[in-house]
Amino acid sequence: MKLQMASRLALFAILELAGDQERQRSAGEIADAYGVSLNHLAKVLRDLSRAGLVEAVRGVGGGYRFSGNSKRTTLLDVILLFENVDGHAKEGTNGVKASATEAALSLILKEIDDTVRATLQSITIDTAVKLTHRLSAPKK
Repeated sequence: MKLQMASRLALFAILELAGDQERQRSAGEIADAYGVSLNHLAKVLRDLSRAGLVEAVRGVGGGYRFSGNSKRTTLLDVILLFENVDGHAKEGTNGVKASATEAALSLILKEIDDTVRATLQSITIDTAVKLTHRLSAPKK
């Protein structure tokens, strides 16, 4: 599954902020860490704030912090804020009867979409943060 840039930025920001919930991060710090556009990230953070997943902290030393429930919020919850992942779109056949091959392929693609959706819905922010920490830990 290929995610739109806004969804990817949202996941980067959420995982960064949820990884250390005591610390505030500026949009600039997050943008620099991932080499992304500050303007685009700011729009994404605004949408995440409206959804109640991040909180903007104003003033000196301000920034953003995670304000959602990392054990209940899933990757799919975040992605759905930015795109429709309802699965394989039905392709019009312009009134032509679909062949058995087209029907079979459509069923296969729907099954793949359903599997991706179920996987994204089963992974919480907490689980993703733990995986991130495990992968960033120094090797012994």
